[in-house]
Amino acid sequence: MSEQELIERYNEAWNAHDLDAIASLHADDIVFHNYSAGERAEGAEAVREHIAQIFRNSPDISFRGRRLYVSEGLVVNEWTATATRDGRKLEWDGIDVFPIADGKIKRKDVYSGFGVAREIG
Repeated sequence: MSEQELIERYNEAWNAHDLDAIASLHADDIVFHNYSAGERAEGAEAVREHIAQIFRNSPDISFRGRRLYVSEGLVVNEWTATATRDGRKLEWDGIDVFPIADGKIKRKDVYSGFGVAREIG
């Protein structure tokens, strides 16, 4: 599977909140680092639990892709997220940087504008 196909599947799994599908695309030694939130998880099990907590905190979170930049071993994904927090529907933009090796995601480095989320309804 190409890098683009890998990330397209990954994005679909996130929007489906499918932890098994998400985890199947991670390398065993994956690192999930959300620089904007100051959150970091290392290793497949820790990353899976971190993502599960994101889904528990924001059960309606979804992502809309804006741009995808693909080269061998690296994908940069621009997205817009929506979620409900404290009864307010919010939207914010972000970027994920994905180093890829042997057909698996090695890292998910997140840079998001959640801190300046826009209320949309």
